[in-house]
Amino acid sequence: MDLVLRGARIADGTGAPLFRADVGVEHGRIADIGPGLTGTRVIDADGLVLAPGFIDMHSHSDLQLLAAPDHLAKVSQGVTTEVLGQDGLSYAPVDDTALAALREQLAGWNDDPPGFDWNWRSVGEYLDRLDRGVAVNAAYLVPQGTVRMLAVGFDDRPATESELDRMRELVATGLDEGAVGMSSGLTYTPGMYADDDELVALCEVVGARGGYYSPHHRSYGAGALEAFAEMVEVCRRAKCPLHLAHATMNFSVNKGRAPDLLRLLDDALDDGVDITLDTYPYLPGATYLSALLPSWAAEGGIDATLERLTDPETRERIRAEIEETGSDGAHGVPIDWECIEINGVRKAENAHLVGLSVAESARRAGVPAARLYFDVLVSERLGTSCLMHVGHEENVQAIMRHRTHTGGSDGLLVGDRPHPRAWGTFPRYLARYVRELGVLDLADCVAHLTGRAARRLRLTDRGLVKPGYAADLVLFDPDTVADTATFDDPRQQAAGIPYVFVNGVAAIDDGRPTGALAGRSLRRSA
Repeated sequence: MDLVLRGARIADGTGAPLFRADVGVEHGRIADIGPGLTGTRVIDADGLVLAPGFIDMHSHSDLQLLAAPDHLAKVSQGVTTEVLGQDGLSYAPVDDTALAALREQLAGWNDDPPGFDWNWRSVGEYLDRLDRGVAVNAAYLVPQGTVRMLAVGFDDRPATESELDRMRELVATGLDEGAVGMSSGLTYTPGMYADDDELVALCEVVGARGGYYSPHHRSYGAGALEAFAEMVEVCRRAKCPLHLAHATMNFSVNKGRAPDLLRLLDDALDDGVDITLDTYPYLPGATYLSALLPSWAAEGGIDATLERLTDPETRERIRAEIEETGSDGAHGVPIDWECIEINGVRKAENAHLVGLSVAESARRAGVPAARLYFDVLVSERLGTSCLMHVGHEENVQAIMRHRTHTGGSDGLLVGDRPHPRAWGTFPRYLARYVRELGVLDLADCVAHLTGRAARRLRLTDRGLVKPGYAADLVLFDPDTVADTATFDDPRQQAAGIPYVFVNGVAAIDDGRPTGALAGRSLRRSA
């Protein structure tokens, strides 16, 4: 064998009890599992657990995976596959106009690196770019908001029949070029302007081609259950599999309501709807600061939005909706500025705001919180990111126990102090929720993070420790594995993960990153 991992306890990704064996790797594949294997290189894995590489079902590495392809944030925590194109907004398919708009709109998520080579326009060309060398494997979802931007623009109105045909064509082409499904961001412009009939029409295309639909639905706050139910009904009508992105029950109105969500999903599953979900093992969420604006205030794109934010009368209308009634962009819940923390800015003059709530920054400046919020958005051309401290631990634990649960970091890699989930999601599952709290047992947790996710992606040769499968593998110490990334210091390599292999090549070797670029695009087969 090229490589033998000797004497590990194997969590094979099925949820079956761990067993001890040697695993032999040859030509990037698992060649054999059994005792007494020999190889060119032998790693003594006694005391370690060997698992399939973790699959991040909700990642925002679309740009940073290319800008910094060694991708230490993910490989260091055992991730070997990511799903990109999330929340209905990404960079393919695009034309020049849409790309320019997306580079500004998504700067708070992904940055906009100077001198970066934007040498693709189609989904296929983007996947080709990944194949030039990245650290992890990547699958891609056609972003419905980007598709609507191309066909309709930023108008808040129903699509015409010809525009709907154009969107169907764009989704079909993206899937035919290798995308595994379609995503939506239904609290983000312009995807949020789509009605259910439009979503059903696009999901019919997705389902017919064997893909799945992954929506960030219309509310995670007030009306969250209704928003989840809406997505179930869309996929029921379209006969399309559904994967619920970051399926949380956040904000004060949803404290203790996870069982209501789980009953809704179980009823639909028992009725034959194909549903899975992902979550991250943290309480706060993260997004760009302008996402809190009501949808009408963001219609027309960034320049139109900024014009509204500089008009005193319109500012007051927006303020009243955000602070008093709850905007659709803020999940229908009146904003508590103490819970909104600015964690990334683009201009040095605003660096003093990082790490503080909007309320605290406003107190220091001696101005109302809404005024500081508006002024920052204008100064930054909406390119500011934030944390939203709105989660509930009992909901997090209940949802991660669900029979269709998978893991997704929802991790943003840029900004001054990004959410630590970008570096810590997968070791945190193993440390906090397996070893410390016992919410999941080890074999079951590994299955959530590997085999179950691979089934949703229809990967027939990944997600399990099994002969013939790709050698995407992680070795970790179950007694010491831990997330070390914190909100104050988020860019920290996980502890207790000494080896990570992507397609048989070591990305982490004896705890040290190798810089290997053995990942590739994982394209939907015909």
